[in-house]
Amino acid sequence: MKKYLKFNTPAHNEAKVLASDYGLKNNGLGHLERVYWNLTESALYEEIVFRSEGRIAYQGPVIVDTGKHTARAAADKYVVKEESTENKIWWGEYNRPFTLEKFNAILGRIQAYCQDEELFVQDCYVGAAPEHRMPVRIITEKAWHSLFARNMLLTDGNQETLRKYIPDFTVMALPGFKVDPKIDGTRSETAIIINFADRIAIISNSLYGGEIKKSVFTVLNFLLTFDDVLPMHCSANVGKKGDVALFFGLSGTGKTTLSADPKRNLIGDDEHGWSSGGIFNFENGCYAKVIRLSAEAEPEIHKCTRSFGTILENVVYDPITRRIDLDDDIITENTRASYPIDMIPNVVPEGYVKSHPKNIIFLTCDASGVLPPIARLNPEQAQYHFISGYTSKIAGTEIGLGIEPQITFSACFGAPFMVRPPHDYASMLKERMLKHNASVWLVNTGWVGGRFGVGKRISIRHTRNLLNAMLEGKLEKVKYRKDKLFGFEVPETCPDVPENVLEPLSSWGDKDEYWKKYDALAARFIENFKLFEKGCSQDVRDTGPSRL
Repeated sequence: MKKYLKFNTPAHNEAKVLASDYGLKNNGLGHLERVYWNLTESALYEEIVFRSEGRIAYQGPVIVDTGKHTARAAADKYVVKEESTENKIWWGEYNRPFTLEKFNAILGRIQAYCQDEELFVQDCYVGAAPEHRMPVRIITEKAWHSLFARNMLLTDGNQETLRKYIPDFTVMALPGFKVDPKIDGTRSETAIIINFADRIAIISNSLYGGEIKKSVFTVLNFLLTFDDVLPMHCSANVGKKGDVALFFGLSGTGKTTLSADPKRNLIGDDEHGWSSGGIFNFENGCYAKVIRLSAEAEPEIHKCTRSFGTILENVVYDPITRRIDLDDDIITENTRASYPIDMIPNVVPEGYVKSHPKNIIFLTCDASGVLPPIARLNPEQAQYHFISGYTSKIAGTEIGLGIEPQITFSACFGAPFMVRPPHDYASMLKERMLKHNASVWLVNTGWVGGRFGVGKRISIRHTRNLLNAMLEGKLEKVKYRKDKLFGFEVPETCPDVPENVLEPLSSWGDKDEYWKKYDALAARFIENFKLFEKGCSQDVRDTGPSRL
């Protein structure tokens, strides 16, 4: 910002107070105009407004516009292929190989790009369990990205601790830097490139805050598996008796909403590790989708959208009154709120529970409207559905998605972030669920009475009642039926849920059309699983659905 105009910004005097002795020259960044180290939320607010990066809305949240990238650029993620990764990465659509030579060439241009510029640094940690905590440095050229990192990751404000800080991994978020497809071999001018050998990740030409969060998650999905920790794309909460529940699911399936239960304490809303000691949150914040969020259905999250410290991405607001409109999707369906987890009233402050899950929930948003709202899975079915990761991508969560949901299969309910082959994670999950006797459930938060455009979205009230009954053990005493195609068990009754909700067929006007759709979905499952059969046991392969 100060390359041509020489004047002081609000945090000029405090920029180096919380600096680390391990400076940015260790990242090859030199001749910088100024580095703002570990600024607090209030200082970052001042910098955001001063630099015209965002506006302060009514009651205190800061609103930012992420430009053309209103979602993750999933097709632009790369992993450097070198000796430590060559035989361990799940190469393909989500982990595109990138040469070390091209990475070093890009890094060299970045080092030149940053000269005479101002940068922000947050020296953070990921992993609430002390034995698995990892220091991660986030370097950004935007003040609001620095606040995003501070919201989402663990921080330590002790001056002496920060002075001695040395990162294990560094993420550089530079939205102003563009790669060159002709020179670099990338798909576009945007790239997210992870180099595990040099412990550095680059995010170029994207303002979307989720790229920072998911780059760190991708790193952990590789490194922690070698430390006997299962990394999971799930939310987690715990009851008063210490009973942990995990909620797996892609964006739009309800992970954040359903885990924010006033009767239970939230461990975290998106990313966790399962170690021999228990369940721990990777982060210290939440990144909730807030389109059409209501105070009645989701009061805790709704309150966060009206709070100081929250970052609202692409949320529409009135420029005069500064009041936000969560119902307006003119910018994107994927409006987001980033806020510290302690804004939620009933959280586990340590982010770490030394107990193991009693219930594991696979959330799926079935846009075809045929799956039951809840089903119980045996261990083999659990592996099958975990590897399949069936859901529907909801509009706006990735670049290129239209209004209508797209049926998809995302391995481990988070394929874009999985770095090792899916059966590796599935094996780790099976080992833990058997050891700790966890029950596994498939919960559909999608459509009933017909596919998208015909039926309607399952009532969140019914979903919550189903989950409450399951978590309280009330579904252990009811009668079950065996599903005709998938073979899993579906409860015939549930307290506070109409019986016709538990039987999707009953809400379809055309019964023949229902069975055609259900059979077509089974066919999609079978075809998709052919990609993963090689790494799975025969028992798991045999537990897939049958055709009509």
